[in-house]
Amino acid sequence: MRLIQVTASRGWRGHEQKIIYLYEAFRDFGYVEDQWIVCVKDSEIYKIAQSKGMQIIGLEFNGEYDLKFAKSLKHIADDKNADVIFIHNSESHTISVLSALLYGLKQPLVLCRTLIKRVDTNFLRKWKYNYKGIKKIICVSHPVVNVLKYAVKDHSRLCVVGSVTDINKFKYSDTGILRKEFNIPEDVKIIGNIAAYTGMKDLFTWVRTVAVLVKRGIKAKYIIIGDGPQEQEIKDLARELGVFDEIIFAGFRKDIPQVLPEFDLFLFTSNNEPTGGVLLESYACKVPIVAANAGGIPEVVVPNETGFLVEVGNPESFADKVEELLNNKELQKKFTENGYEFLKNNFTKEIIAKKMIDELQEVVNQNPVKNEKGK
Repeated sequence: MRLIQVTASRGWRGHEQKIIYLYEAFRDFGYVEDQWIVCVKDSEIYKIAQSKGMQIIGLEFNGEYDLKFAKSLKHIADDKNADVIFIHNSESHTISVLSALLYGLKQPLVLCRTLIKRVDTNFLRKWKYNYKGIKKIICVSHPVVNVLKYAVKDHSRLCVVGSVTDINKFKYSDTGILRKEFNIPEDVKIIGNIAAYTGMKDLFTWVRTVAVLVKRGIKAKYIIIGDGPQEQEIKDLARELGVFDEIIFAGFRKDIPQVLPEFDLFLFTSNNEPTGGVLLESYACKVPIVAANAGGIPEVVVPNETGFLVEVGNPESFADKVEELLNNKELQKKFTENGYEFLKNNFTKEIIAKKMIDELQEVVNQNPVKNEKGK
């Protein structure tokens, strides 16, 4: 298989990391004859893929209806004799469809979908999900499938392949980086979260949970790693509740594999999470989890076996489970050991890459590109 993965994303989040993981796995396990990533020039994924020596093609990007990008994608697909185009975000979805409609892109299109969000509220958006050239939509969890069913007429095109984590990238040895950087004493627990400041992450509940725990006298420091549009609102709430000084707002960081193992507990309050890839990373680092029972989270957290699941938006319940887990070493051990095994058995690069390539190969087999190789 000759594969092109395409994204118009400029930032660096879990989905961009997934593209890198899949490229590495497809290469390392010999799943593809050749492959390329087509993305926005000088974007984060462009820089990271380039630093790793991957075959990366950077294009200028001027919005979702960028016809120049669409035309270039068609030429790249022809030049590389690609068998399939694997699409990774909404803008590149639109561009790929335009490339097929306006410029004759003939490769079958496969869409990777990671958001739990209705797409049937807009005629054009609904139309592009039903475009005949989209042969398969690979979703990260069943809740993503369920919400797409409102828009996608042919449900047989929908399938689930879960999140992926590079278990070798994350260790479970405490590096001490956060304690040194933020002067956190050894006898103070670190309760953390890694999330963008967006509505889906519900950091308002996270801050309110911190307020409950502080009131109860829990000896801990609370850290949130990330950035986003709601950051000022979250900080304002922390000041209003009198816990601003109890929370370390660490901003966006690129050293997650090094600092995540320092967490004594991962507190995850997202209210509409597709899966929560960071929870899998917590398993890899053997950090115990308290998470919201929302979206696709129950597909990666087995309640009372690999972590606690808590009612969405309920700070008191979150605080109860945090306190229970902090006070029970045996339960921490149970959760972290079970979580690590659950990760190894279901969400490693090897397992997810094989599932993903099987889905892509099925599309290639059913929709061979009518071209002369090497022409």
